[in-house]
Amino acid sequence: MSVDSVRIIKAGEVAELLHGAEREVMDLVSQAYQLHASGQSVLPHSLFLRLPPSGSNRIIALPAYLGSPFEVAGLKWISSFPQNINNGVNRASALVVLNSIENGRPEVILEGSIISLKRTAASAVLAANLLHGPTRPRIGFIGCGVINFEILRFMSATQPVEEVYLVDTSVPHAERFRQRAAQFANLQAIRIVDDVHAVLSECALVSVATTASGPHIFDLSACQPDTTILNISLRDFSAQAILTADNVVDDPDHVCREQTSVHCAEQLAGNRDFIRATLAEVLTGVRPSRSANKSTLVFSPFGLGVLDLVLAKFVSNRAIESGLGTTIDSFLPDFWSADGEADSPVRAAQKTTASRSSH
Repeated sequence: MSVDSVRIIKAGEVAELLHGAEREVMDLVSQAYQLHASGQSVLPHSLFLRLPPSGSNRIIALPAYLGSPFEVAGLKWISSFPQNINNGVNRASALVVLNSIENGRPEVILEGSIISLKRTAASAVLAANLLHGPTRPRIGFIGCGVINFEILRFMSATQPVEEVYLVDTSVPHAERFRQRAAQFANLQAIRIVDDVHAVLSECALVSVATTASGPHIFDLSACQPDTTILNISLRDFSAQAILTADNVVDDPDHVCREQTSVHCAEQLAGNRDFIRATLAEVLTGVRPSRSANKSTLVFSPFGLGVLDLVLAKFVSNRAIESGLGTTIDSFLPDFWSADGEADSPVRAAQKTTASRSSH
């Protein structure tokens, strides 16, 4: 590729390049967490653009840089429009832009929602393996959307899963989840239950991924001993419920924002002492996987941009090796010309037209 070109990698190509790569993706996510914790990242707070009138529609910018061995910089720009689902359109859509760390020029533009989905699932299952252990005879899913479906896919690809409990405010969504899960997961049973309490009381490993904008789970007393909850959607639990749990997060500074359940718990408690560890601290052995004092563990990942960039670079490298993606030549403007006159868009177009007519 020339310095003024950009490679475009479409959704189908991203999906093809990540097919069957669950273990590799989890390893990349693990490395990214550890490098971030060691100070080899630049990770500003994500920026939320909330659209009126309700503010439930939002577009989020996640800029990031991660150092050696990845040396990657860029941005994920991801929208969430919850009502899209009712119109047969995915809730989330996204782009990831990778910039050269040598000259800052954008080099690759990738469809980003698949990358975001895969890194979210990899993070969740990595946490489940570390914090809960490999045995998972029964898993509960609160919310039957694409994120929990992908988490189940990653779980099934890395460890045996025997039984699944499902609950969703939409029974058709739960039924669709059940039917699709039966096609790829070797499960003894997939049960749709009536309420969240049934999931919390019957499943020692629970993943929560909903579109809830505020708490609807106020009590964790129904949980089995040594329950692990993956708090993926971040706003389902009351502050009081969070304060009763053993809390592990991806990054305290990032997750204690935007009125997440953990943020609300910090506001209620007046401190962050209830956060026992980060996932990276557990990965590196700095902290134990569980507290001896609290039975229910809640993992709350805000979602770090370094994960998206690491996975996007992995996809980009695979695309180059496989000859996938579309290179757009002359995407960026020419250098300031030697005669001191910059090439305007009109002049650049004239040059392109002249070049074509000469062939």
